Parts: sequence; C-alpha cells; structure tokens
Amino acid sequence: MVDKRIKAAALRYKHGKDSAPKLVAKGSGKVAERILAIAKEHNIPLKDDPQLVEVLSTLDLYQEIPPDLYRAVAEILAFVYRMTKKV
Repeated sequence: MVDKRIKAAALRYKHGKDSAPKLVAKGSGKVAERILAIAKEHNIPLKDDPQLVEVLSTLDLYQEIPPDLYRAVAEILAFVYRMTKKV
C-alpha cells in the first residue's frame, strides 16, 4: 500500500559547475517512494525534513533553489557530507 502523504525531493549540486543546488526530482506517493528507493540504491544519505520538502515541491524541476533556501539546503549538504565521510 502506498502512503499518498509521503513526499520527497532530490537536489543535485555539482561544485564548480552549478551556481546553486537544483531540484532534480520531486513527488508524492509512488513517485516519492521511487525517489527514496533510488537514493537508497545509490547509498545517498536521506534527511527527513517535511517542511523543506514542501517548499522544494513548489519549485520547477531543474530550477536552482532560491537564495532564501540557501541556509536550509546548506544544512542538508553538510549533513550529506558528514554522512558520506563516515562511510
């Protein structure tokens, strides 16, 4: 059974290429489950932040995050960096 309330968003940031992180996937229900499954398959750390996902879901795909989200996303990127350095 799919939980239709589940939501997910994925960001991509290529240092030196992107000026800011970009939203590369978003969705709810089955789409969110697939986003999470792909992240797990690739050992991408997951961070549960429903409020940030709500805001990110208002962006268009491949849109750079707006400056007012830099701080929140920087915290996520720091989390990912810490998690990947532990592996």
